[in-house]
Amino acid sequence: MFGLGTQELLIILVLVMIVFGAGKLPQVGGALGKGLRNFKKGVKEADDDIEEGQVEEIVDENGDKKKDT
Repeated sequence: MFGLGTQELLIILVLVMIVFGAGKLPQVGGALGKGLRNFKKGVKEADDDIEEGQVEEIVDENGDKKKDT
């Protein structure tokens, strides 16, 4: 997972425990979960818009059309 071994993950967990404290970990985890859920939802909606052809063309100040990359 991201090239991290067991020791690195344990060090990160200890640092998170020190910074946030054991009482706040459920709140931090919940907020992180909600953020990931909203990100996935936004990506899915963007993909759906692209598949449906609802993406607008970009026109520069000269009136030339550009591709949205």
